[in-house]
Amino acid sequence: MPQQKPVRAYRNQDFINSREGRVLRILSEYMEPQKRLREAGIQDTIVFFGSARIPPQDKAKSDLAELQAKQADATEIKRAEKWVAMSRYYEAARELAGRLSKWAEELGEKGSDNGHRFSIVTGGGPGIMEAANRGAIEAGGRSIGMNISLPFEQYPNEYISENLAFEFHYFFMRKFWLTYMAKAVVVMPGGFGTFDEFMEILTLIQTEKIKRKMPIILFGKEYWGKIVEFEPLAEFGTISPEDLDLFHITDSVDEAFDWLKAELSDWAVDHPGAGMNADLEMLGRLEG
Repeated sequence: MPQQKPVRAYRNQDFINSREGRVLRILSEYMEPQKRLREAGIQDTIVFFGSARIPPQDKAKSDLAELQAKQADATEIKRAEKWVAMSRYYEAARELAGRLSKWAEELGEKGSDNGHRFSIVTGGGPGIMEAANRGAIEAGGRSIGMNISLPFEQYPNEYISENLAFEFHYFFMRKFWLTYMAKAVVVMPGGFGTFDEFMEILTLIQTEKIKRKMPIILFGKEYWGKIVEFEPLAEFGTISPEDLDLFHITDSVDEAFDWLKAELSDWAVDHPGAGMNADLEMLGRLEG
């Protein structure tokens, strides 16, 4: 009687999920997004970073009114008032993403390459990520969400275009795809994750691992002014004075939109695509 055929290695879930199969899992988080983005005609993106905790303004106001109506504890009311104040950043991200998406769609209509330009991409979760995805969808643009699997289960928000929701296990592969196709960056108020993303991109630009121009908006003067002071880094000599020009700080959606539009029109509109020489060079950026 013939022996039963063994399971092929690529169908062996025990192997794929093992330590030895890790390299295949990492590679799949590179190849699968690449295939889907190419099939969707996504040529380049504008990435939004920011807190997953900041709510929409209508929800923040509704929550506050509910607490006030039931005469909740003063600490709860104060916390709700804080979120009402912070919700302006949700609405700013939503409006800015919408205006950039509308402009990008108009560029696509004028162009002849049939590709989608400057599509909005986020980490795919709630808060500022939802706001930017929402603004893109409301403006008729492409909305990409690159979610990360976490122990407390961050679910993708509802404002992501069909077949453009991605789920990552590895943070570094998610960060690669958030950055790889980006022609501009918008950093809204956020926590440790936002700091990590912002500082890594600054480091890659400063060290010229990202060789293309990458305009960065740091949105929220009041917030960022209380969180970090950049000028002393130049005063102490740990960065060069010109490194302070790697990002533009503003509180205005109008100013952010006009500045990004001017920057992208100057160098990126006529150069679609990721803007790097080869996929291996880009992977090397992560390794090196």
